[in-house]
Amino acid sequence: MTDEQKTQSPIFVKTYDFLLWLIPLTLKYPKPQRFLLAERTSQLALEFYELILEAVFTKLEPLNYITQADLLLNKIRLYMRLGFDLKCLSMGQYEYSSKSLDEIGRLLGGWKSKVKRQAV
Repeated sequence: MTDEQKTQSPIFVKTYDFLLWLIPLTLKYPKPQRFLLAERTSQLALEFYELILEAVFTKLEPLNYITQADLLLNKIRLYMRLGFDLKCLSMGQYEYSSKSLDEIGRLLGGWKSKVKRQAV
């Protein structure tokens, strides 16, 4: 599998699409939240993307990267909920983020299971 094919798998496409949606959204957060909550949420999402890339391209212990990515995904979920509770997100935006993150989480879980099976 080529590097291009690796990064075209569903988890990369879904995460990239989520980032394309999230980054402009966080730039519209109310000023008091823009430099704290918006920046942190965007940063976590970008770190998540970097970790799944590292998991694909590393030859040693991809499970470590996937496990770290799973933790970051849960943090992103919490920050999105906080953004909703602080009225930075509409109900529709929160629903979209929840569905997207759930789908990404399922893909990550499947990948994690596959890597664990291959390690045995």
